[in-house]
Amino acid sequence: MVNPSLAIGVIGAGSWGTALSLLLAGKGHQVDLWVYEKDLCDIMNRERENRVYLPGFKLPDGVHSSHSLQEVVANKKIILVVVPTHVLRSTLNAAKEFIDPDCLIINASKGIENDSLLPIHKIIEEILPAFDSLAVLSGPTFAKEVAQGNPSAIVAAAQRQETAERVQTIFSTDNLKVFTSNDLMGVEIGGALKNVIAIATGISDGLQLGFNTRAALINRGLVEITRIGTAMGARPETFSGLSGMGDLVLTCTGDLSRNRTVGLKLGEGLKLDEIIASMNMVAEGVRTVTSAYQLKNKFNIQASIIEETYRVLHEGKAPQAAMRDLMNVETTSEFTGIKGLE
Repeated sequence: MVNPSLAIGVIGAGSWGTALSLLLAGKGHQVDLWVYEKDLCDIMNRERENRVYLPGFKLPDGVHSSHSLQEVVANKKIILVVVPTHVLRSTLNAAKEFIDPDCLIINASKGIENDSLLPIHKIIEEILPAFDSLAVLSGPTFAKEVAQGNPSAIVAAAQRQETAERVQTIFSTDNLKVFTSNDLMGVEIGGALKNVIAIATGISDGLQLGFNTRAALINRGLVEITRIGTAMGARPETFSGLSGMGDLVLTCTGDLSRNRTVGLKLGEGLKLDEIIASMNMVAEGVRTVTSAYQLKNKFNIQASIIEETYRVLHEGKAPQAAMRDLMNVETTSEFTGIKGLE
């Protein structure tokens, strides 16, 4: 039985960090939530609502918002990291002197760093090399639906089974089913690269290419994710699970998906700069596609969907031309290039 008075620090008050804070506080835990924007932090403490990233949900008494990283992480035995990948390194470097070496660090962010091509758990290991209690939480979950208490499922991954089971206990509720895994790499790669495929699928839907095209992109996108993941040391079966196929289907088809929305608007003819300017939340796939494209080249992997999505986003290629070129790619055996399935 978990002590209901656990003190948990949550770094990041976006939609997902706020939703998980609501869940944890609902289980009786005391949550200190780090809010990057001081003005928003003050409003959240005064009005008890994150009107920018998760409007419509009252923050319970168990959630205290703070602009101070030191206050949020000091003396905590559990720290949940939920910040965009491109600011993760700087945020953890600012917080590390206050973090207890014996704490459990749980990553709930999704992405691959552009410069290093590292998934998030590897970045955390670089910055906090003395820490050995590290876990990842990932799966097909929209923040709004978790906050609403809709039935959902997710996976907790850690190198040690007892660590994964501890995270499972911390987050499990009557409406959130938590499974365990020891494939940290696979769980993170699936969660990161599905955002790229969601943009591609959104482009297809924006072009009104139909359900056949959508299904093909999701399925062949999963093959490309698995090729890259297994090249990085992940197990192929992980990509058929919650953090792979589960999260991919959700993000490619759900109307709440920010990455699918980016793709839809690109397919409808809008430019990337104006799409990003109209959004108040990060669509991780816009940055992650650069890492995915570099990893594809590094490992000499055929990943045409990722390549064409990169060219649309960052080289100005027309979506119609990208889709046409995808159909001209030479076909191979279905699972060519996947370690363990060839």
